[in-house]
This record gives sequence, structure tokens and C-alpha cells, in this order.
Amino acid sequence: MEELVIRDAEVVDGGGGASYRADVVVDGGRIVSIVQEAAAAGCQRPKARRELDAEGLVLAPGFIDMHAHSDLALLRDPDHSAKAAQGVTLEVIGQDGLSYAPVDDRTLAEVRRAITGWNGSGDDIDFDWRTVGEYLDRLDRGIAVNAAYLIPQGTVRALAVGWEDREATPDELDRMRRLVAEGLEQGAVGLSSGLTYTPGMYAKDAELTELCRVVASYGGYYCPHHRSYGAGALEAYEEMVALTREAGCSLHLAHATMNFGVNKGRAPELLSLLDKALADGADISLDTYPYTPGCTTLVAMLPSWASEGGPEAILTRLADDDTAERIRHHMEVIGADGCHGVPIEWDTIEISGVSDPDLVDHVGRTVRQSADARGEAPWVTARRLLLQDRLGSTILQHVGHEENVRTIMRHRVHTGGSDGILQGTKPHPRAYGTFPHYLGHYVRELGVLSLEECVAHLTSRPAARLRLPDRGLVREGYRADLVLFDPRTVAAGSTFEEPRRLPTGIPYVLVDGRFVMEDGRRTDVLAGRAVRRTTR
Repeated sequence: MEELVIRDAEVVDGGGGASYRADVVVDGGRIVSIVQEAAAAGCQRPKARRELDAEGLVLAPGFIDMHAHSDLALLRDPDHSAKAAQGVTLEVIGQDGLSYAPVDDRTLAEVRRAITGWNGSGDDIDFDWRTVGEYLDRLDRGIAVNAAYLIPQGTVRALAVGWEDREATPDELDRMRRLVAEGLEQGAVGLSSGLTYTPGMYAKDAELTELCRVVASYGGYYCPHHRSYGAGALEAYEEMVALTREAGCSLHLAHATMNFGVNKGRAPELLSLLDKALADGADISLDTYPYTPGCTTLVAMLPSWASEGGPEAILTRLADDDTAERIRHHMEVIGADGCHGVPIEWDTIEISGVSDPDLVDHVGRTVRQSADARGEAPWVTARRLLLQDRLGSTILQHVGHEENVRTIMRHRVHTGGSDGILQGTKPHPRAYGTFPHYLGHYVRELGVLSLEECVAHLTSRPAARLRLPDRGLVREGYRADLVLFDPRTVAAGSTFEEPRRLPTGIPYVLVDGRFVMEDGRRTDVLAGRAVRRTTR
């Protein structure tokens, strides 16, 4: 007898079509049968060792978070309710060009310092891997939800070239190509970049094109955090489209927003650019989070020249008064590339987390508010934070536009990604709320998307981008990564004031046919594993 039958569920199967009522049978981690309208037709109803009454609940494929920063959280926190409670059954990590494989000892230490604000220091982690394959093997020991990995181009460049702003030599470029190929052979699904973060930003298009050729040869995709989301955003999107088309590589645009005052109301221009490329045969997708503020680290706001050489070089420059004044002028007057070419507005920069507990009184305040409370200029406060917190401070950047958010999420190649940073006292609520916020706010309350359409955005579309042949749909033979939610009550619990509150209306989540959420509570099941690229 089979393990489980989910009885009388309203199935939204991820394909975008109309929902239907059915009994769904799960056994051995897979969906083994779907019996539609069994009760109404008087058919023999399937039986199993366990029956779950799903009356009033929607059964959908598990949600796929196309842009996650859980690289260490998956290892540090077996509970991982931040994602499991949202119905997320697969996360794509290794984002924005910086993560922890492939590395050597030197590069690992540098990367840990550089992205402390994203993932913490890692002092509580045993870094017993160096290659992509070894990291995926570490995930295979058991994690809360599944994870796929993108090779981080910035880490690859740090390993082969260093943190200097210069072109790679032919030998260094050959080494980067080999590192990317090895990572793909070991199971990575593609390549990410952070082209406003060092050292990835120092790569010119020709270098990126060569790496994308390697990615294309393995059937992977390129996921860039491109060179600007502010001034020059459209040109930056166009650059990525042209680059990947030359390389013959699939393109997935990370957190594809149109932020800052210069881009208010300009989302249709972005979508027009993409529609033209799609009509010409380009393979493009994108992800967004359903909120207006962004989230990153405070050090990311600096001009690239101030970040050359890595974390210690940055701290040395900040400690020098003359150099610090040059940095201030570049940020406040010229518009640093770290702030997307827009002069920084300190009243939009909210401190969301610090590494040094002595600085916690800054959290929840904008830099300007903290500066005003101390009777000093904002840059004085920001510089002190950067130095004392050793570059570990995270920020919310309140620069988005709601009309752009809604316009982009309607597009046919859109997928959902939280871009959730789980560090800090007051993280962005998207880390805990992205997927229920789509379903509760943008579907039920606003009607921006239909329920069936939204579920497709969060399931089958990302599964297609990842080339997963047995995930993202409720179909016989597919993996039983499933979520059951109440469409009348599903909502994000997280807010900007209380960002770690869990969602409501999602009582059951299954990974590989096992309950990781049951009756709205996290179980002790660790059914997640690394999801490896399997086709060349």
C-alpha cells in the first residue's frame, strides 16, 4: 500500500491551466497517481497508509526560490523555517558572483570576509570543502530543503586573478574557464556574477563572454547581477542580453528591478527590450521579489576603486582621512558605481544588521537618522560603521517603485526569487515572506496575477530554467516536492517591523514526499539534498 494520499485537494498543478479537485497519491518520494473528482464520480478512491484531508486547501508544486542567499544558513540552521514555512522546496544559491566554492584557503578567507554581511562570518561552520562537488556533497548530508548551485564568477576571479582591477592574462582566463567547467561537471547549474561587487565587477565583457561559452557548452545558464540597477540600468540589461547572445548562453536576470528615481515608471522599457530579444530567439528569464526596497551590504555602496584589493585594502582606505574624503565625494556628489551611478541619499539607507553588537543601536534607523542623533554628517556615521563593523553591516535601500514591481511580475518569463539575506537583527522581510506575499497580496488582495498564473511563475517556470525534468508540476512520476496552502488566508507574516515572523495559511510542505512542515509546524525532517545539473 502506498504511503500517503492527499484527499480532496484543489490542485493548481503549476502548468498555468485551471485548477481541479483530486486525490493525489505519494509513495517513494514521487507522485504515483492523481485521481480527479473521484468522490463526485463515485469512483473507487485510492487508499494509503496515511490519508490527509486537504478540503479547502490548494495543492501545488513546491516553490522554487530562484535567488537565495542560504549558502551557509542551510548548514548552520537545520530548521530553516525561513524558507520551509513559505513552501519553498528548492533554493538556488551561489548568487551574485560570491560564494564559497571553488576556493583555496586564501580565497576562502577573503570571500568569508567580503560577504560576512550576507551569510555571517562562518565561524560556526566547518569549511570541509574546497570544490563545487565537495560543497554539494556537504549539502547531501541532509538539509531542510533542496538546493542548486551557481558557480560564483567573482570567487572564480579571486581564485585565478585576485582582487585587483585589471584584465586577466591568457593563462588566468584559461584557469577560470577550467574552474567553471569543473564546477559544471560536478553539478552546478550555471554561473552567477555580481557586477557591482568586487572582484567580479573588474571583468570586462570579453572575459565574461568566454566564461559564458563554457556555461553554454554544458547546458547551463548565466545569472548576472548586472552593472547598474539605477543610472544606466537599461544599458546594463542590454549589455547582458548582447553578451549572452554572442556566447550562445541562456540568460537569467537576477532580481530584475528598475530602481531609483531615474527609473520610475520605466519597467515597460525593460520588458520591451526583453520582448525584442525573445522574439529574435534569445533564451531569457528573470526573477523578482514582491517588495520595493532592496537589500545589500553598506560596503557595497562604495566606488569600485575603493574596493580594489579586497576587504583589508578597503579598511585601509577608509582609515585614511584624505582617501575617505575622496570616497565621500564620489558617493555623495558624483554617484558611485557601487550605488548604481546615483548620488547616495542617506535617508534611503536603513541599517538592517551589524556584526558588532556594540553597534546595534543603529539598526532600524537610516544613516541620516543615526547621524542626526549624533549631531554629525551622514558620511561620518557611515564611515564609522564600516570601520568598526569591519564591513559587516547590512542595509535596506528604499529606492523602488511599486508600479515597476507589478509590471515586471506580470511578464511571461518572470519567476520568483527572494534575494533573502537571513543575517542581521532586522533583515528584509522578503527573506521570510516572498512566496506567501505573492499569493496573499498580489493574487488575492490585488489580483495582479491569477492564482494559477502565479503558481506557474513560482514552480514550473523556474524548474524549466533549471532543466529539471521531474519537478515544478503536479504530475504522475514527478517528485513529491509539494505545498498545501489555504488561498483564503495565505499571507506573509513578516513585516519591516517584525521581519522574522513566519507566514500564515501554509500548513503542509513536503520535500521528497516527507513532511517538513506539518500542521503549520516545522518537523525534524531533513529531506533536502543538492540538485545537480544532469544534462550536457
